[in-house]
Amino acid sequence: MEGKAILFKIFADIDAFPICLDTKDTEEIIKTVKYIAPTFGGINLEDISAPRCFEIETRLRKELDIPVFHDDQHGTAIVLSAALRNALKLVKKDIANTKVVINGAGSAGISICKLLLAQGIGDVVLVDCKGALAVGEDWMNPAQAAMAEKTNKEQLHGTLADVIKGKDVFIGVSGPKALSTEMVASMGKNAIVFAMANPTPEIMPEEAKAGGARIVANRPQRLSKPGQQRSCIPGLVPRCIGCTCDRHHRRNEISSRQGNCRYYHRG
Repeated sequence: MEGKAILFKIFADIDAFPICLDTKDTEEIIKTVKYIAPTFGGINLEDISAPRCFEIETRLRKELDIPVFHDDQHGTAIVLSAALRNALKLVKKDIANTKVVINGAGSAGISICKLLLAQGIGDVVLVDCKGALAVGEDWMNPAQAAMAEKTNKEQLHGTLADVIKGKDVFIGVSGPKALSTEMVASMGKNAIVFAMANPTPEIMPEEAKAGGARIVANRPQRLSKPGQQRSCIPGLVPRCIGCTCDRHHRRNEISSRQGNCRYYHRG
């Protein structure tokens, strides 16, 4: 947390400091943040697991007049969606016709999915350890059930191996060795594989390439979160300070994504 405060200062010239709460209770977290909010120009939530992170963020956004971020959601989603947009340009695929499977239906996976939907992605299938998110599955939490209503147009059921067939893009925010070379081989032509589990990705780059993937990326342990924060903080945070409505927040996420696209395209 102290390191993140330094990143805010260096890359966005924003003064920040960590406040740690000795509770995991949703109501206590919301109440505490509301009490201290008048001191700050923005709140960055950290290390709050799904599904309660969604309720905490949603309620705080509605009840506060300052921007509320959750790095595990927004930082990951912005940087990854920027990378995907550039990757699609390289393989000459239209985002509106692109089919994506996201392995990991927690805070990061759901936030990535929301941002991709806002950008007009063709279709996304979210996969949890229990299987693909689809309408009618009784094991989903409320956040997952809500996403099932907006995704998986073909209402596919089953495991990752079942639903990845023919997909253009794999995004992994799950755990090591979740993806095999055989699964990659079953994907569409010029497949894109973003295996982002840390420190060990869902599949190693050489294994994904052996399966026929055209573009492969992972997140080396030496980069970890500071890499994504370095990329999105300068564009996102200053834009959002002073914004008081959620639609502005989503618009700023997309603007930050576009800035990342241009930066890395030049690089």
